[in-house]
Amino acid sequence: MNLKGRDFLKLLDFTQEEIVYLLDLAAELKEKKKNGILVDHMHRGKNVALIFEKASTRTRCSFEVAAHDLGMGTTYLEPDSSQIGKKESVADTARVLSSMFEGIEYRGFDQSIVEELAKYSKVPVWNGLTNEFHPTQMLADLLTIREHFGYLKGIKLTYMGDARYNMGNSYMVTCAKMGMHFTACTTEKYFPDQALIEECRAIAATTGGSITFTEDAFEGTKDVDVVCTDVWVSMGEPDEVWEERIRELSPYQVNKAIMDNAGETAIFMHCLPAFHDLNTGIGAKIAEKFGITEMEVTDEVFESGKSLVFQEAENRMHTIKAVIAATLGE
Repeated sequence: MNLKGRDFLKLLDFTQEEIVYLLDLAAELKEKKKNGILVDHMHRGKNVALIFEKASTRTRCSFEVAAHDLGMGTTYLEPDSSQIGKKESVADTARVLSSMFEGIEYRGFDQSIVEELAKYSKVPVWNGLTNEFHPTQMLADLLTIREHFGYLKGIKLTYMGDARYNMGNSYMVTCAKMGMHFTACTTEKYFPDQALIEECRAIAATTGGSITFTEDAFEGTKDVDVVCTDVWVSMGEPDEVWEERIRELSPYQVNKAIMDNAGETAIFMHCLPAFHDLNTGIGAKIAEKFGITEMEVTDEVFESGKSLVFQEAENRMHTIKAVIAATLGE
């Protein structure tokens, strides 16, 4: 498998075999790190640019540690230290950075931005998150699921909440690609774009997967393997939407009743951060304003033995390392 020079923008661009290759490489790199086997010779002397128009803990740390482990240097460009889209066009930014760096990561807004970066870049571009897709998170989640169950094909995964954006879209694409069974459990208002649904259904028809939508939380989680969710309000959205989301998405909170409905072997996953208690500024603010102490997931589920959220978070680094290594030529 040769992915050298490839961009990593969305999993729609990759075959099932290529995705499995990246997971296998991530597992190999993870095992080496656990055993203290250094891989810093792989890309020693190279450098990558990390463009963050949206702040992140896991994505930034994952890219920085992964690059360092591979022997690379990183330059972090936060919103106030980059002129992308402001004083300098996306195309010009791509041409400048790709003349100095061996790879470019972008985390921000529209998918069209990372696609344009890739179009004008001479080096691989990696999507750390856009409004529409979150492919590095999907690799981490697949690795976590495979580590727990030992396989991927046939896994039943239910996503609870707002399925219109990057996480809902990406889970749907991922399940279709891998022959898994995806269910979006939410009201019709929060279903993904119809064109993407049809594209994923066509893919699933070739892999043995399936795409399902239901507004019934218990029907959608009955005897599934994986229950996952995300925050109800994403970065960049106005505070005014909180009241609406809490009202409309509360029926899709992941709680003990939902996990019991999924069954004894079901696991819970969340890309983080999660609002499961009052130990965050936003959580405390929402509690004061709306009188709730938990949102998309209860603390009971989050802290339970079914929750693999921290294993999932760690796997961000290992899978991102695999993407960097493979696209730069391992």
